[in-house]
Amino acid sequence: MRLVAALLALVLALPAFAFQKEVQAKDLPAEAKQTLELIKGNGPFPYRQDGATFGNREKRLPLRANGYYREYTVKTPGAKDRGARRIVAGNGGEFYYTDDHYRSFKRIRD
Repeated sequence: MRLVAALLALVLALPAFAFQKEVQAKDLPAEAKQTLELIKGNGPFPYRQDGATFGNREKRLPLRANGYYREYTVKTPGAKDRGARRIVAGNGGEFYYTDDHYRSFKRIRD
C-alpha cells in the first residue's frame, strides 16, 4: 500500500513537460493557431463554452486538481457544430491540442 501511495505521489508531482506527444505551434492548423492567440490574449471567444473547465476524466493529460484545465474550441471548416478540435490550457501555461474530441492530445510547443 505504501508503494502505491508513493508511486501515485510521484506521478502527481510530474511536471506537465513529461507529456510525450508534441506538436510545434507553427505546425498547427490555421484555426488552431487563431484559437491559441485568442487564449493568450484572453479572448474574445466565439463559443460560449470556451474557457469552461476541462475535467480530464479520461486521464489523458497529466493529472492535476479539478479546475486546472480549461477547454477552447478550434473551428472546424465544414462542421455544423463545434466539431472535434479543441485546445486545452493548463493553469501552468501549457497547451494541448486534440483533433479527435479528447481521444488523444499533443502538447503544443512554441
